[in-house]
Amino acid sequence: MATEITRADIEQAAERIAPHVRRTPTLDLGDAMDPSYRLMLKLESTQLTGSFKVRGAFSALAARAIPDEGVAAASGGNHGLAVAYAAARLGHRATVFVPSTSPEEKVRRIAALGADVRVAPGYYHDALEESRRWIEGSGAFEVHAFDQRDVMAGQGSCGRELLDQIPQASTILVAVGGGGLIGGIASWVRGAAMVVGVEPELCPTLHAAREAGGPVSVEVGGVAASALGAARLGELPWAANSWIGHSVLVSDEALAKAQRWLWDTCRILAEPAGAAPIAALISGAHVPDPGECVVVIVSGANTEAVSPA
Repeated sequence: MATEITRADIEQAAERIAPHVRRTPTLDLGDAMDPSYRLMLKLESTQLTGSFKVRGAFSALAARAIPDEGVAAASGGNHGLAVAYAAARLGHRATVFVPSTSPEEKVRRIAALGADVRVAPGYYHDALEESRRWIEGSGAFEVHAFDQRDVMAGQGSCGRELLDQIPQASTILVAVGGGGLIGGIASWVRGAAMVVGVEPELCPTLHAAREAGGPVSVEVGGVAASALGAARLGELPWAANSWIGHSVLVSDEALAKAQRWLWDTCRILAEPAGAAPIAALISGAHVPDPGECVVVIVSGANTEAVSPA
């Protein structure tokens, strides 16, 4: 069984990545969603490469000596962008395996960063299988998208930063795919605020794991699959489950409405995964208590357009 990521792990990761990543801003929207609670955004969408993933990528690459063969990763898009960017900045080769269901704009950007991009038919888990066969023969270092200690500790730096910026946070809403971001944040927050996972109905890894008592395989699909399309919650994220308050599911329709709400309200562009926590509020999947300070992590903005109203 995987052991928990500690606050010390996250502190060390934060020190490693400090020269390479942004301290992302927050935005106080007050009662813009509902007059009964205060809504604040943590804009990881403004992070280098357009998502939080760069935190984990730099944490993994800066923690060790990388072989001449470089690094390899499987990704629906955002993790691949982060690994390609970090590898280029640190002088390493990168090979990124992407599923054929990844948005073309993400694939183009990964290649533009200098990575060798290889396309596997299917979804993220199909690309992961292809990447591991290649890694076994090449000797490259694998940078896993979520189930790797240094990666998840890097993502946890987002939670550390958030509580420093918004110490009054009552609830933190986090989109969930394989669980690296919520696992890292929960491992830092540890009850200082309630952490809530938000997933599309068509990518319910955390929800299914909590019902089953541990990670189980699920079918994936829908508009957020390129970012949240892991077929199974990671073991390391599951080790942080005791620090996660609950998880909720949202529809693809709610994701599109949330993207539109963010754009119309404050001109913030978010991909479907990045808008998932707002979808939980809009749809009523999560209802804050009166007087709460609710923090939504807008985790990514790697999309070319806002969905139509």
